[in-house]
Amino acid sequence: MKVLSLSDRIVSMVTSKSARKRFADIDIILGCGDLPYYYLESIVDLLKKPVYFVRGNHASEVEYSHKGDRTQPGGATDLHRRLLNVKGLLVAGFEGSVRYRPGPFQYTQGEMWNMVFMMLPGLIWNRLVHGRALDVLVTHAPPWGVHDQPDPAHRGFIAIRWLIKTFRPAYHFHGHIHIYSDASPIKTRFEKTWVINSYGYRETELQIDFLSLDQANSNG
Repeated sequence: MKVLSLSDRIVSMVTSKSARKRFADIDIILGCGDLPYYYLESIVDLLKKPVYFVRGNHASEVEYSHKGDRTQPGGATDLHRRLLNVKGLLVAGFEGSVRYRPGPFQYTQGEMWNMVFMMLPGLIWNRLVHGRALDVLVTHAPPWGVHDQPDPAHRGFIAIRWLIKTFRPAYHFHGHIHIYSDASPIKTRFEKTWVINSYGYRETELQIDFLSLDQANSNG
């Protein structure tokens, strides 16, 4: 299964005429925040692939345009505080950043702990039923101590770090941290999880054992 993940920056090529051919092998699209609703909506219309998203701390509560007012991108699925089974892939998401100023889509460390704890029953159920709790975690902010930065606006969430250590998703896609140089880490192995900064866009072929098994069964 191949994922196109995006965050924080509009890339014109992703919505160009060549994009349908360029991304023909993509299975699902993950929006990791701070992208205009109209941009994700254009990707839905152009690529005809399932789009799942979380909001970033700069997201609009309402996006106004001549085509109408949006509170989310049409045709896309909001992942915030949800745990979904997407074609056999167990996916969860959390929006926003650490609170550093007044405004929406920002949370204190305690608020994020509360949201993560509320997801625990579903994660435990997945582990009992599927043999694993979570395959892919999608957030805007990174986990504490991985890809984050020391300033108040760009610190990661401690609860997200704990979730990764405890439930070991194969992948964690995030945004929020802009990439300005080749020295900035983009893909980091933390515990059993690949943490991937999706600034702009990234293409990732998921290497998950159960996906390989399903592929072999479908071919055999």
